[in-house]
Amino acid sequence: MKILFLAPLKPPDHPVPSGERTVARLFLKLLGRLGYEVELASRLRTLVRQPSPGAWSDVQEEARGELRRILAAPVAASGPIACVFTYHVYYKAPDLIGPTLAAALGVPYVIAEASRASKRATGPYAEGHRLSEAAIDHARLILTPTRHDRAALEAMRPPQQRIVDLRPFLDLGEWPLAGMPRPAPAPRGITSLITVAMMREGDKLASFRQLSDALSLLGDRSWHLTVVGDGPAREAVEALFASFGNRVSFPGAIVERPALGRLLADADLFVWPGVNEAFGAVYLEAQAHGLPCVAAGYGGIPDVICDDVTGRLTPPGDIAALATAIGALIDDPAGRASMATAASRFIAAERDLAAASDSVARAFHLAGIALPASSPGA
Repeated sequence: MKILFLAPLKPPDHPVPSGERTVARLFLKLLGRLGYEVELASRLRTLVRQPSPGAWSDVQEEARGELRRILAAPVAASGPIACVFTYHVYYKAPDLIGPTLAAALGVPYVIAEASRASKRATGPYAEGHRLSEAAIDHARLILTPTRHDRAALEAMRPPQQRIVDLRPFLDLGEWPLAGMPRPAPAPRGITSLITVAMMREGDKLASFRQLSDALSLLGDRSWHLTVVGDGPAREAVEALFASFGNRVSFPGAIVERPALGRLLADADLFVWPGVNEAFGAVYLEAQAHGLPCVAAGYGGIPDVICDDVTGRLTPPGDIAALATAIGALIDDPAGRASMATAASRFIAAERDLAAASDSVARAFHLAGIALPASSPGA
């Protein structure tokens, strides 16, 4: 049994690493675990960075061409199609293929991570908003990762639509050092901080700026920050931290799981404000390695960090509170150790691929989406 998969913001085989690509790949793995043959139906990106009538017209024409190509191919040759499954739909990257494709094939349409943003109904992204709303309205099932998204989805839910919580998850099998015992923290010494993020303008650079400002408020505490990542704004990021000298290091982008896992496992504290993060898969990866996290409570971040249990959350944009949270955990090795244990347990028990697969199987069953005979939920 086949699922046709779409990821209009960034396809899972895109060459540039990102959290978006990581989560798309996780959904491919999850659906395969349930016994489906998963086919990437199209690699079309509908992301419009500079909206205009011409830009929306162009991407819609591309989508119509992709639909013609898909429907002209023998898509059902290898067996029945269970659904069209799209990862991430919102006003900047509406799904222009999935609803029409599902209707043409007579199968359910499913979205994992859909965001409604009524404030975009006017302004430069009004057309993207209209297109994304139309796709969201068409879905029989929506799997939503955050309480923040769910509230808006429920307020505008069509009668035929089911909305099911599916909190962000990862595959612990991809991280060989996840869950390994951590060494007892030294009572004194340099606290090893780490962050992992792309270096680009916008929200990422704003997060780096907030982090730099917070570190400047830590007084005479001993710490070292490793900044893992790269991108077009690297020079600007390095300039933000230049005053700290050799207290901050930049090893570049590290995409190999064992190497990145070693850096996470060797650190004491993960620090990243997360300006306007949808939820931030990197927080799950850090906690899987027993690493407490300090972040701001933007968007869905409270759905991936348990405040005062696996890390600390601070009010968005409050630099003093962010600095206080980081400083308090630098000063409290025993508290970090307790959070480290809780973080590893949280990921293993609630956010691993196995638990997510079970949740999706139950959601598919409730929504009347056929499961393969080999699926645990069949």
